[in-house]
Amino acid sequence: MKKLINDPTNVVQEMLDGFAAAHPQHVRLLEGLNVVVRKDSPVKGKVALVSGGGSGHEPAHAGYVGAGMLDAACAGDVFTSPNVEQILAAIRHVSGGAGVFLIIKNYTGDVLNFEMAMELAGDEGITVDRIIVNDDVSVEESARTAGRRGIAGTVFIHKIAGARAEAGGSLDEVKASAELALKNLRSMGMAISPCTVPAMGKPTFTLPDGEMEIGMGIHGEPGIKRTKIMSAGQVTEILMGGITADLPLRKGDEVALMTNGLGATPVMELYIMHREAVSLLQAKGVKVCASYVGEFMTSLEMSGCSLTVLRLNEELKTLLSAPSRTPAFVQV
Repeated sequence: MKKLINDPTNVVQEMLDGFAAAHPQHVRLLEGLNVVVRKDSPVKGKVALVSGGGSGHEPAHAGYVGAGMLDAACAGDVFTSPNVEQILAAIRHVSGGAGVFLIIKNYTGDVLNFEMAMELAGDEGITVDRIIVNDDVSVEESARTAGRRGIAGTVFIHKIAGARAEAGGSLDEVKASAELALKNLRSMGMAISPCTVPAMGKPTFTLPDGEMEIGMGIHGEPGIKRTKIMSAGQVTEILMGGITADLPLRKGDEVALMTNGLGATPVMELYIMHREAVSLLQAKGVKVCASYVGEFMTSLEMSGCSLTVLRLNEELKTLLSAPSRTPAFVQV
């Protein structure tokens, strides 16, 4: 294992200390909880957004805490759900009186812990609602989920719901916008090399030289098939084919397209993949109105990428283009 760390048991705390030191204009830490909150929280009269999950997916989720997106992000251990105590503390801290909205990726531990914290917060008189993001079209079930997994498309939900909340939307309105986005959101990924969890000290899976896995999950969960390495164009056809089979697009549709790196994929290669995806969409008569290329939800140093398509209407276009000021997503 070659990593720039100190003690493997302290990587999350030390990472968050460094993150907070790097972005004091946006965020601060809740001491002893591994929870990142918006610097000016709680924002009175605004619906607060809380998300989170296992660490190792940076910049998700702490990178999206700030004006126009999340009010808090709870960081679990690497690839491990945050606990109920963390989530409940985040809800309490950011609640500004207008309700709290939880954005949960569909993994069993995340769902159980966030929903338990939601119930406990309700017992304290805090109104809480939630959405469970399941944008990955690769598999219907996996070892970690009941139903589809939540992957990089979650960032679009952060943005859409965050913009609605920042504009003064009610809890019901924030949820409605998030559900509209989720209905029109699909992702699919692939990997060509594994990652190593610091506490384990060895790769999370093995992938022989010259092979790749289609549909690989962001924790190394199995995909739909292993195959020989293919060209960027061939890979893009498979990923986009899976997405559009589940989200049929018509000529004249408008979309946002995200090409997301998993931690070790050169930006050069991400732009090549994005080029291929745009070309395929344009061939269908679909207009790409907004493009996002880079690392938005990673898997430590896994090499590979995912594609995410969000079909847009006027409401979603407005919310997606609204200003946001966070460490990892700045839009003016």
